[in-house]
Amino acid sequence: MNPVTLLPFIVLIGAMFLMTRSAKKKQAAAAAMRNEMQPGTGVRTIGGMYATVKELHDDSVLLEIAPGVHAVYAKNSIGAVLDDAEYNRIVHGDEEEELDVDGAVVPDDASSLTELDDATDEDTSDDTKIDLGKKAEADEAEAADTQVDKKADKKADGKADGEADAK
Repeated sequence: MNPVTLLPFIVLIGAMFLMTRSAKKKQAAAAAMRNEMQPGTGVRTIGGMYATVKELHDDSVLLEIAPGVHAVYAKNSIGAVLDDAEYNRIVHGDEEEELDVDGAVVPDDASSLTELDDATDEDTSDDTKIDLGKKAEADEAEAADTQVDKKADKKADGKADGEADAK
């Protein structure tokens, strides 16, 4: 066989090898993350629920999902182990004291984009209103005039509406 015909198969086998290798790396990283859990750590489940770890077992975890409310979950259902600052920010709404803003702040809504700045004058804005209805009304009147002219031409030929030339 020609080596050129084997090339697509070699490429496919190589791609499959690379994909399985990256999947194994992700699984190993997730297992390491789950193994670093300790009682009192904040976690997020794969379903999106935030809870605090109370007890660790071989394949299960006891989570406190609300004060005094406990539930048993499989270790595989833990999606992320959160550090204390992130967990408190998400669950308790604690704001970080230091905000590093290195650029323009994006507003939450567009109202600040439409307001006039204090530095600009209102006289410099082009607030002239354009009346778009006048041209449309003139076109309608002209179209009505041409229809009236056509009807007058037909009547001048001695034909009423709906009559044909055939006899």
